[in-house]
Amino acid sequence: MYGLNIRPEGALGLLSLGALVHRLDPGIIPFRKATECQIHVSGGEFNCAANLSDCFGLQTGIATAMVDYPIGDLNRRTSESHGRQAFLQSGSNTTAVNGPNMATVYSDRGQGVRAPVVFYNRSNEAAAQLKPGDFDWKTIFASGVRWFHSGGIFAALSETTGEGDH
Repeated sequence: MYGLNIRPEGALGLLSLGALVHRLDPGIIPFRKATECQIHVSGGEFNCAANLSDCFGLQTGIATAMVDYPIGDLNRRTSESHGRQAFLQSGSNTTAVNGPNMATVYSDRGQGVRAPVVFYNRSNEAAAQLKPGDFDWKTIFASGVRWFHSGGIFAALSETTGEGDH
């Protein structure tokens, strides 16, 4: 038999381990001319969980690092909406001056022949500080998880994120 043997039962259809980012989007206006932006919660692993939840009604979860300030609150609230269960490793940070911080991606949409421009600020990112032992995997997996997802970008955020048993 070839392929994956995915259990048909489980409280979560998918669990993602990764970083949440907030994306600032000025639309079709280039950043050098922008005066306002929309904020979107994003992240490679988060997007998988969010889209499977929204499109197919799967119960999904995200295991990530969170910071205690308003952008962290926005990320937390969004990650818990639409049936996603959040397993959060929280850090206390009320000023966001010295971090850790939630990562930021700046992404305009381009216009005509001008391609979209995307750049990141991942300096002192909360998810990059995750290390083995930060999550109680036995409890998280106790009710069943059909699929576990993480990505190469998350594994490369720091020396500790690529280690096993987070």
